[in-house]
Amino acid sequence: MNSLDWAVLIGYFGVMVAIGLWSHKRIDDVGDFFTAGGRMPWWLSGISHHMSGYSAVMFTGYAGIAYTYGITSYVTWSFPIAIGIAIGAKLFAPRLNRLRSRLGVASPLEYLKNRYDLRTQQALAWSGVLLKIVDVGAKWAAIATLLSVFTGISLNQGILITGVITGIYCTVGGLWADALTELGQFIIQFFAGIAMLVAVLAELGGFSALWTVWDRPELQGHAEPTAGPYTLTFLLAYLFIKTFEYNGGMWNQAQRYMATPNARAATRSAWLSSVLWLIWPLVLFFPMWVAPLLVTPEKPDASDSYALMTEQLLPHGLLGLVIVGFFSHTMAMCSSDANAIAAVFTRDIMPVLSKAARSWTHRAGLIAARWSTVAFLALSMAIATQVNSPTFKDIITVVIKWVAGLMGPIAIPFMLGMLRAFRRSGPTAALVSWAAGLFAFWLTNYGLDGIELQIQIVSPVATSLVLYVLIGYLKPEDTPERDAVLEQINTEAPDTAPAPAVQPRG
Repeated sequence: MNSLDWAVLIGYFGVMVAIGLWSHKRIDDVGDFFTAGGRMPWWLSGISHHMSGYSAVMFTGYAGIAYTYGITSYVTWSFPIAIGIAIGAKLFAPRLNRLRSRLGVASPLEYLKNRYDLRTQQALAWSGVLLKIVDVGAKWAAIATLLSVFTGISLNQGILITGVITGIYCTVGGLWADALTELGQFIIQFFAGIAMLVAVLAELGGFSALWTVWDRPELQGHAEPTAGPYTLTFLLAYLFIKTFEYNGGMWNQAQRYMATPNARAATRSAWLSSVLWLIWPLVLFFPMWVAPLLVTPEKPDASDSYALMTEQLLPHGLLGLVIVGFFSHTMAMCSSDANAIAAVFTRDIMPVLSKAARSWTHRAGLIAARWSTVAFLALSMAIATQVNSPTFKDIITVVIKWVAGLMGPIAIPFMLGMLRAFRRSGPTAALVSWAAGLFAFWLTNYGLDGIELQIQIVSPVATSLVLYVLIGYLKPEDTPERDAVLEQINTEAPDTAPAPAVQPRG
């Protein structure tokens, strides 16, 4: 990097902070901070939903998979996400919106207290918060790894820089700042991705390289849809998991649907995000697929291949723009996760831990929300410094194994609890399925040796799903009160009434 690249990067950080400060004017209470007051346009929600779904791990961990296996990286990653979001456009998006517009909640998990009971809400809240600290820690480590390739600064310095900048704008401006910065980040990533694609095509002989390079010896097997450990079984397992995760199972995407004015807007938001997941990763992945023709990675897992390629092919200025693109994805995901976790901690956990929190004023709740965001970011940054330790192994292990494996037991009671078909599943089904899913994760990842990757990933969510449904039929716990909650979430009548105001917990 030279002074021009640094100017682009510093200018980007400055714009992000400015957006956060501008968004601060739109935040009056916790409803504004966590759900944008239900005033977010569907198109902004859709772009925000898309951008908050992936990070610089794509340019490190998945770049390594693309370097080794080719288009498998798309077929077994972004393609199933696009299909999963499309499935959820009608199934989950409108119901998540009604959590806010009908029930008046600010946190995705607030409804669980009435849908199940307090124990279930707390179990899902605490386990989800702990998982997200590890997940976001992996994202910080990914962007710091890229930053170290370009600038030579240490991993910890990179974590500190990106974490502090993200903390400023998302703490000050809440979900509005997240969504608006994600819009800007999408625009930046669009130009950066196109620049990288054009540079690679020029190096390989022009536009025709899109279809002529695949018979080169260096790309042998790169055109196979599934390869290595990423088999058809893995693809189906990943589709199953991502349908829950990217439709709100990890909470930050749920907030995008909750932030739209009504259920119809939430559905349109989901369709837009699905289309973006189907098309845009193709532009980003092609340079990674053909990287063996252009660079020799220094790391065994080839996670540095994309960074090395940008250094080799792009002039200064454009190099800075691509680096900004790396930051944009990571900061989008981490800030959205921070907001979601702060919502759960402030609205669901603190009122149980502290009697004073149950009677917070709007101002006190907003202050608590901001401090919760800061605390989450600090903890995740601390975890990031340990992401390559023997406990976590490497970045891609954390993202694929830990998140995909542990997400299911948390998401199953939360997501399926909104559907009438599972009205018989109550607190017992929710808690047993959650606990058994966590045990299945430990057993397949650490208790037994030689378990295939797809089994490790799918076992926890499959265990939770089977037990949730089975216990619901064997021990039905539906009550008139729980049915009333489901009725509000599932009724498809037009949302003509204004959304109830988000009140302090009490």
